[in-house]
Amino acid sequence: MDDRYLIRNTTREEREAIVRESLGECGNCDGCGIARMADMYEDYINGKKEIADITREYNAHFTRG
Repeated sequence: MDDRYLIRNTTREEREAIVRESLGECGNCDGCGIARMADMYEDYINGKKEIADITREYNAHFTRG
């Protein structure tokens, strides 16, 4: 992961923008699912958990073994 996305290297506002841009949020939410995905990254936005950890935990639900 690129160090510039780590919590220690970003502000809350920057993390919000990172999540919004990475999900392609259009700003015209009609319940399409992007808002729910953004909720998944709330701990990253709030500086509690790195984005890579959240993604890894999410993906673990789809891994067998």
